Amino acid sequence: MHPADFDPMIDLPDPSAGLAMGDIVRIGEHRATATQDAIACEQAVALEYNGIAHVALLASPLHIPELALGFSYTEGIIQSPADVLDLDVEATADGLVVRLRIVNARLHALKLRRRSLAGSTSCGLCGVQSLAQIRRDLPPLTPPDQPWTIRAIAAALDQLRQRQPLHNLTGATHAAAWAEPDGRLAWTYEDVGRHNALDKLIGRLLREPVDRGRGFVVISSRASFEMVQKAQAAGIRALVAVSAPTTLAVRLAQEAPMMLAGFARDGRCTLYSRPDYLDGSRT
Repeated sequence: MHPADFDPMIDLPDPSAGLAMGDIVRIGEHRATATQDAIACEQAVALEYNGIAHVALLASPLHIPELALGFSYTEGIIQSPADVLDLDVEATADGLVVRLRIVNARLHALKLRRRSLAGSTSCGLCGVQSLAQIRRDLPPLTPPDQPWTIRAIAAALDQLRQRQPLHNLTGATHAAAWAEPDGRLAWTYEDVGRHNALDKLIGRLLREPVDRGRGFVVISSRASFEMVQKAQAAGIRALVAVSAPTTLAVRLAQEAPMMLAGFARDGRCTLYSRPDYLDGSRT
C-alpha cells in the first residue's frame, strides 16, 4: 500500500501496550486526591547480533522489530534490510532481548568496530566510545525534486498532535512521523526516547516502497545531532522539529545538506539550513 492511500488511524497501536496504571496522589490547593493514572512503560531492550550482545536501549515496548531494524541501519551495523536474515524478540525477566542474525560480511564489520572500541573512554552515544567516532562518514544528500511548503508542514504537525495516543494518555513520549509532500502522515511511531521513535520510523521506511527523498519527517522533540545523523543515514532530506535544534545538529544539516526546521508550530517554523528547500522562504 502506498503511503498516499494509507488510512492514518488504522496504523495507530493500542496505547495500552505501552502504559501501566499506577496509584498516585493529586495535590490541589485545598485537598489531596488518591486515584490512578497512566504511566508510560519503559523497558530495557538488548540487541544481539549472531549471539554477540552489542547494546541495551531503554524504550517503549512497542514496535520492537522496527526499532531493531532502524537502529541497526542508522548505526551502520547493516546496510540494507536484506542484511538481516532473522529477527526474534524474547521477553525476559529483565526486559526484551532482540536476537538478530545478520550476514557474515556485516558481522565481520561489527566485530572490527567492537575491537576498535575496546579500551576507549565512553562519551555517551550508543556504542560510541571516542569523539572521532561520533560523526559517521555518510554520502551527501541530493536536493529534493521540488520544494516543500509551509502549508504541508502545518498539515503534518496538525495530524501529529492527533496521532500520539500514548503521549495523550501519559505525557511522557515523543513521536516521529513520515509525511508525504502534501503533508499527509503515513506512519507515526511513539517512544519514551526520541531517538527510538525515529529509529522505529526508519525501520518502517526501510520496509516500504517509499521515495525517502520526496517526503519529510516531523518530530515532537528537539533536533539533536544524533537525530539529524540518523535522518541523513536514512536518506531523509528534511527534518522538522517542534522544538529547537542544537549547534551540532545545525552544522550537520548544513553539511548533509538537509533542510532543518525548528519551532514548527502554529503555521510557522524557523529554518536553520537549506531554506531554498521550502517554497516561499526566500527573503
